[in-house]
Amino acid sequence: MAGGLGTRMKSATPKHLHPLLGRRMVDWVIAAARDAGVERVVVVASPESADSYDGLEVAVQERALGTGDAVGAARPALEGSGGDVLVLNGDVPALRPETVRALVDAHRAAGAAATVLSFTPADPRAYGRIVRDGDGSLARIVEARDATPEELEIGEVNSGIYVFRTETLWPVLDRLQPKNAQGELYVTDTLGLLVADGEPVAVHVAADPFEVEGINTRAELALAAEELRDRINERHMLAGVTIVDPASTWIDVEVEIDADVTIQPFSVLRGRISIAGGAEIGPFAYVRPGTVIGEGAKIGTFVEVKASTVGARTKIPHLSYIGDAEIGDDTNIAAANVTANFAHEPGQPKKRTRIGSNVRTGVDNTFDAPVDIGDDAWIAPGAVITDDVPPGSLAGFAPRQETKEGWVYDRHGKRDGD
Repeated sequence: MAGGLGTRMKSATPKHLHPLLGRRMVDWVIAAARDAGVERVVVVASPESADSYDGLEVAVQERALGTGDAVGAARPALEGSGGDVLVLNGDVPALRPETVRALVDAHRAAGAAATVLSFTPADPRAYGRIVRDGDGSLARIVEARDATPEELEIGEVNSGIYVFRTETLWPVLDRLQPKNAQGELYVTDTLGLLVADGEPVAVHVAADPFEVEGINTRAELALAAEELRDRINERHMLAGVTIVDPASTWIDVEVEIDADVTIQPFSVLRGRISIAGGAEIGPFAYVRPGTVIGEGAKIGTFVEVKASTVGARTKIPHLSYIGDAEIGDDTNIAAANVTANFAHEPGQPKKRTRIGSNVRTGVDNTFDAPVDIGDDAWIAPGAVITDDVPPGSLAGFAPRQETKEGWVYDRHGKRDGD
């Protein structure tokens, strides 16, 4: 369910679409469901956000009339499909697939008409309290505002996550009444109706309360980001990546990193990135989507790389911006180098820079794309490169580029095999 706007976020962006380490909040929930083996995912969205889910099955909740109405919006898509219906909230990005599987397994093992996922937070706050029968099944859920002092002492609360037998869900939804101050239909009320009918309703307790606490404010969003960051970093470290300071290293979920990569503190790796073994990411590095870093390469301190390929053993040690570029193997990019990749005409794609293998650039170089630097070339310090540089040439010499073709080969000879 992702139909709410989340007014407490105080944002023009709907709550469920706020970004978190390479995914939107709701995408983390969708991924957990799919990784748990859920066969079909239907996103219940508001009319305003219905176009935000390319490639997903969407049910539109035309008006925000409560959680029961939100589940009902998915009925045309799911009715008649058989099996069970899992109801998830789109604001629980820390939810793990293991928790989803455990809930479904408990539901089926109990032969229940419905099963609610409960948890025991440090502070129950305004969550609905879980009241159990003597046999451990659900007796009722009491909203905090309706609870007696004794019921408010109950620490087990409702997460708002459920599993229903499909043939049970739709008839009981039809019986919901808006008997509350908001005039809304609450999916919670279906459980009370089922209990009153004598249907078995089970309760499964989440092992980690943090997983199922909903995100309602930006402060809570930051806490969820820390949890997800730690999970991602741990996964990479267990796979052989050295992360010197995990608390200051932020890696998006889609980043691919081979074993024996070293990531120094205060690095940010965003989007679809691939880093080969032996590479090093320096302190305060910023690696952006579309970047491929070759084996043994080095991205140094205060270096930003975007939509570029960096060849094996190539070094960009410090204070440079490399965008929309292709750099070959064994090249050294000196300090304060910039690929000026801006589009010359509005709406046109960024221009690309190609720097070959075994190239040596100078300090404070700017490459005015599109430009092609041949293999083995050298670039003089302080130069703005506006024209292609043939292989083995020396170019630069401000204020206007001069190219001495073959200068490197004349002085140093060609490499073996050239």
